[in-house]
Amino acid sequence: MKAVLLLVLACYAALWTGLAQAACSADAVDLRGDWGQARFRVEIADTDESRARGLMHRERLARSAGMLFIYDRPTAPSFWMRNTLIPLDMLFIDPTGRVSHIHHEAIPLDETPIPGGENVLMVLEINGGLARAMGITTGSAMRHPRLDQAAALWPCAE
Repeated sequence: MKAVLLLVLACYAALWTGLAQAACSADAVDLRGDWGQARFRVEIADTDESRARGLMHRERLARSAGMLFIYDRPTAPSFWMRNTLIPLDMLFIDPTGRVSHIHHEAIPLDETPIPGGENVLMVLEINGGLARAMGITTGSAMRHPRLDQAAALWPCAE
C-alpha cells in the first residue's frame, strides 16, 4: 500500500511540475509585482536582424502582446523609435528577470536614443501607457524560459 501511495504521489508531483513548466512558454512573458500579475504573448527578437527590425512599420499591437528582445549576454542597450508607428513602453530586464528600468511611452518615429542602463539581458516592448495603467514598476519579476532558471527571481518551475 505504501508503495502505491508513493507512486501516486510521485506521479502527481511529476504532473504538477509539468504544468508549472507549461505555464512558462517561449511565446509568453509573465510579470508580477506588488501591483498584481500579467501575461503578454510575445514575438522573440534574438538575432541582430530581428532586434534591428523590432516593431517597425506596425500600425497596431494587441493589448496583451509585445516583443521580447533577448541578448546573448548582459549589455547596455539603447533603443530608438525610427520607423516605429505606435507608442511603446520599454521594460529593461536584468539577468535575474527583474525589471531594472522602464521607459514609458516612447514617441513614435523619434530617433532620440533611449538607454536602458547596464546589465540588461532582455527588453520587453508593450503598448505605450500600459505599464503605468497596469501599475507595472521597477523591481517587478519576469518569468520566461530563456532566463537562467537557477538565477531567476521567478523560475518557470514556480
